[in-house]
Amino acid sequence: MLDENRRLPWDWYDGTIPENVVLDETAYVETSFSFFCYRSQEPVGLQMGRGASTYIGTMFDVGSKGRVKVGDYTLVVGVRIVCDCEIEIGDYSLLSWNVVLMDTYRMSLDPDQRRRELERAALQIRQAPNRIPLIVEGDAPPARPIRIGKNVWIGFDSCVLPGVTIGDGAIVGARSVVVDDVEPYTVVAGNPARFIRRLEIPEGAEE
Repeated sequence: MLDENRRLPWDWYDGTIPENVVLDETAYVETSFSFFCYRSQEPVGLQMGRGASTYIGTMFDVGSKGRVKVGDYTLVVGVRIVCDCEIEIGDYSLLSWNVVLMDTYRMSLDPDQRRRELERAALQIRQAPNRIPLIVEGDAPPARPIRIGKNVWIGFDSCVLPGVTIGDGAIVGARSVVVDDVEPYTVVAGNPARFIRRLEIPEGAEE
């Protein structure tokens, strides 16, 4: 898929895929612009499995210590992945457009600290307007991993917050905010997301 310079032959954006991104030969990335906010310094900052695909609008906003794994045959469409720790998406999952996965808040809960960080951000943007957008990383709560199981479907405009685990086969309704763990083979929806109903567990699947 990548040429000798780690470029995508079909890409409209003049960028490259970072060296610590590991793509299966059958995986698909629509554009290297998805890595505009990617800063991971880990040995493997992103791993995409067999048949996994990410389409336009997807953004890997990954901090220096962030690690992301996208499972086999998982479809990611226009998703914002904000990762300073670890985000894992299982096989055969579907993440709809405008979904946000964030294992970190990157901002202090203290309003005075937030004001100081925003003032600093404004100054840096004026000094270097063409550089990567500043990601505010002040005195924020620690990042907590997100785990998304296999065969999960997350509806459009949903947000999954730090520390959440979504079990295998679960469905998250559109425009939900997931603040707590989701049990396998259940449907949740709302803000905050609440239990709606249980799904039939396929024969041979783990409960």
